[in-house]
Amino acid sequence: MVTLNCDMGESYGNWRFGDDAAIMPYVHLSNIACGFHASDPWTMLKTVRLALQHGTKVGAHPSLPDREGFGRREMKLQPEELTAAFLYQIGALCSILEAEGGTLSHVKPHGIIYGMAARDRATAAAIAAAVKPFAVPLFGLAGTFHETAAGELDVPFVGEFFPDLTYAPDGSLVIPRVHGAIDLSVAERRMRRALTSGELETTDGSIRPVSFGTVCIHSDPPNARDVAVLMRKVIDSHSDGQDHAA
Repeated sequence: MVTLNCDMGESYGNWRFGDDAAIMPYVHLSNIACGFHASDPWTMLKTVRLALQHGTKVGAHPSLPDREGFGRREMKLQPEELTAAFLYQIGALCSILEAEGGTLSHVKPHGIIYGMAARDRATAAAIAAAVKPFAVPLFGLAGTFHETAAGELDVPFVGEFFPDLTYAPDGSLVIPRVHGAIDLSVAERRMRRALTSGELETTDGSIRPVSFGTVCIHSDPPNARDVAVLMRKVIDSHSDGQDHAA
């Protein structure tokens, strides 16, 4: 079964970001920010409680230490430094989860480090090394160093697809610094094509294969709730069709 996940818990102090309460009922998995690109201890606790209230699984969403840039600016950390930063963030979320009676489901890197790890073996290996002690899957792009590094360290891996983002011709993600409203018709076409044909169209019109077990959406576009409702509907209808065909 293909699952729907969302990056959440990205408010900080008096700064409110994302429509978590409206989105949470529609997603199977939440990727909760751990304090480096967004969030704070109180936001993490509230988001964990919201997820558990809805029966939504909780994963860690660690990033580079770049709160001002929302984790979307490249930074050069040594591999051991990056591993330590991820261990720190994942451990913080695990402590809150344990206090609330929950368990960690997965780890999903945030923002620019996600793209950096896809194309750089050492970066991906540093992240996989941080995930390994927690014995949970790493989410990433199939066919990239995300998957290679996870396999080399015996870390379970789950490929992702992003219907609310565009893909460059080389298969990398085009990540905006700020999300505008998502074109629902375009996102729906991308999602249905990926589910039925296992392929996506890149920015130059070329077609690439895509392999995934989970679908990621973002909580910060102005119409994020509408995206969540629609993507869940498309995924559920695809799953029902597969069940009926079987």
